[in-house]
Amino acid sequence: MQQLIEQGNFLALSRTQPELFNTPHHFRLENNTQVFIGDAGIIAFTPEKSVSQTSKHIVLSCGVHGNETAPIEICDDLVRQILTGEITLAHRVLFLFGNLPAMDIAERFVEENMNRLFSGAHSAGEGCNNDERRRAKALEDAVSDFFSAACDGEGKYHYDLHTAIRASKNEKFAVYPYLHGRNHSKGQLAFLAACGVKTILLSESPTTTFSYFSSHQHQAHAFTVELGKVQPFGHNDMTRFADARDALTALITQQTFAPEVDMDSLDIYRVNQVINKQQEDFKLHFDDDTPNFTDYAKGTVLASESGKTYVAEQDGEAIVFPNAKVTIGQRAMLTVVPTQLENLDV
Repeated sequence: MQQLIEQGNFLALSRTQPELFNTPHHFRLENNTQVFIGDAGIIAFTPEKSVSQTSKHIVLSCGVHGNETAPIEICDDLVRQILTGEITLAHRVLFLFGNLPAMDIAERFVEENMNRLFSGAHSAGEGCNNDERRRAKALEDAVSDFFSAACDGEGKYHYDLHTAIRASKNEKFAVYPYLHGRNHSKGQLAFLAACGVKTILLSESPTTTFSYFSSHQHQAHAFTVELGKVQPFGHNDMTRFADARDALTALITQQTFAPEVDMDSLDIYRVNQVINKQQEDFKLHFDDDTPNFTDYAKGTVLASESGKTYVAEQDGEAIVFPNAKVTIGQRAMLTVVPTQLENLDV
């Protein structure tokens, strides 16, 4: 543990010597921040708190897809700075490095897409019968344990950080999970804008993503945040992530971080179609390098498979997350259309 504190190399040790964390570890830093390591890639920090302070309970997850490296590098550096005392936390923070084996092979996943395994999906069918399913359950348990320490009136937040497979006309965007009647938050939209994320997709149905789990199960402010395009480790232009890095640092180190936002500066979309692959011959009717948020005229054929053709239902309907290589039954594409938000909470 002394080497970990001196070097802050938690992710490296989690990837190369995960057995070090087979049993939980508790220790305290010189600034009295408590550290809890629940498993490889799972580390929580609780700073010393005065009576007058209020706490936020913040989850920062990354690497749920192992090849989405920029958020992993951001979180790795934040953990290093906390452990070595370069920054001091104002709030409790849980860092989750999701799919460690997938990082090692530079792939989204090893056997199964982890971001389709939350809200209990890990135990559906044949149950937790592979490492990704078991890890998804462990991540859920870590979030539940972490949020269980929140007192009434204290905020709960979860930002699941990703990068997208393909380029995007709107480089950074976030998916706002379905809220089951709760209002959207202007304060959270302002925080995302401070991260450089000014395109928001409003999900309109339950899903099995990590952010939906925290939003629905724990009533946390939670988002899937896409910060750019997939690149190998060491090949990210980190200047493109400076706003996100600075905003995340301010969020965890400042007692009050409350940026403002002009709602007219945001592009808000709602999901219009969720297109799932049902046949092996499913194919997209546009080029593989077509960027996210490319829009089409009403009636344009977007995808097809045996017995079914998928078309744009409205003028200006845009594609997001198209991927014909998913397994049967999984989402192969979303389509989105512009919308506006009403009844915002502060």
